[in-house]
Amino acid sequence: MDDCIFCKIIKGIIPSYKIYEDKEYLAFLDISQFTRGHTLVIPKKHVNYIWNVKNIAEYMKLVQNIGKHYRNKGYIYVDMMVFGRDVPHVHVHLIPHNGNQTDYNNALKGIGELQSDINRRPNKENGDKIVNELKYEN
Repeated sequence: MDDCIFCKIIKGIIPSYKIYEDKEYLAFLDISQFTRGHTLVIPKKHVNYIWNVKNIAEYMKLVQNIGKHYRNKGYIYVDMMVFGRDVPHVHVHLIPHNGNQTDYNNALKGIGELQSDINRRPNKENGDKIVNELKYEN
């Protein structure tokens, strides 16, 4: 895709700090650096949504291997986030840290507040309604 920033990184039009590369995938430092080593892992083939990745098991295995590599480098945690509204090219964020990064901890406060808000928790009525709407059977 011509206007995709990640496709431009893959083509070398935009420089990046590469952590890993093979013929199918690229891992590079995220420009935002939530923590030192914050990495994006992307398929080189442009795919808009993670649910459309043809070999998702292979992709996730690479993400897992890079996460294990960071743990072997001494990081206690390697958080993983998958979201992609800002850049419509599949990307997994790997965020290595030791639980002591102020900026990252501050960013997580909003999520923690949502999780601790008891008014957001499903009750019998709305929990059953949500389950009836979303239940998956294989």
